Amino acid sequence: MTDETLPRYQIDDGIAVITLDDGKANAFSTATLVTLESLLDQAAADDAQALVLVGRPGKFSAGFALDEMTGNVTDMRALVVRGARFWLRLYGLGVPTVAACTGHALAGGALTLLSCDRRIAADGPAKIGLTAVAICLPLPKFAFPLAEDRLTRPALTAATIGAQVYDPAGALEVGYVDQVVAADELEATALAEARRLGALDTAAYAATKRNARADLIDRELARVVEDMESLELPKL
Repeated sequence: MTDETLPRYQIDDGIAVITLDDGKANAFSTATLVTLESLLDQAAADDAQALVLVGRPGKFSAGFALDEMTGNVTDMRALVVRGARFWLRLYGLGVPTVAACTGHALAGGALTLLSCDRRIAADGPAKIGLTAVAICLPLPKFAFPLAEDRLTRPALTAATIGAQVYDPAGALEVGYVDQVVAADELEATALAEARRLGALDTAAYAATKRNARADLIDRELARVVEDMESLELPKL
């Protein structure tokens, strides 16, 4: 039986579309991340020209699953490592990636935005930001270069160390997203952008992204397990 809370996948005229909709906050659990990894494999097997990640209305993702983050420290560290590997893979994926930010994008949701090539947000009362420090967790090392790459320099300290949260207009200003559109236009806009980018030469796109990002990805993957060895349970 299919678990309807796990991410769903479809191919839309050569564009792979992954939908996050667990009926709640679209939390990144181990099961969700395993599914997402397999769906990236599926997109590659389907020779997708581009990838779109979309959330449920009002909720893109609120980050890691709280039950796994607060259960025991071993499982919590393993979950964060798995998340890091997923986001770094997404950041280096050889096809264009477009995030359709349907609403709140906190912690892991914000990292997903930082990891995608293009980020389009629905206009509305959403909260977007890296909130680790707000729940007494240090922001992991792998998150900083992603933030440095995508966020504006003046906003970097507030967005990372200060756990600043933004509405979509503020997120556009500091670099979490590239465009804000009406909610009823979001998915069509994201698909159109994916098609535009997907029309570029695939090999050239992949090689250019690899040239730009491979050193960062390799460095962070090499140290992510060691970085998590000092991570303690969050204080909620």
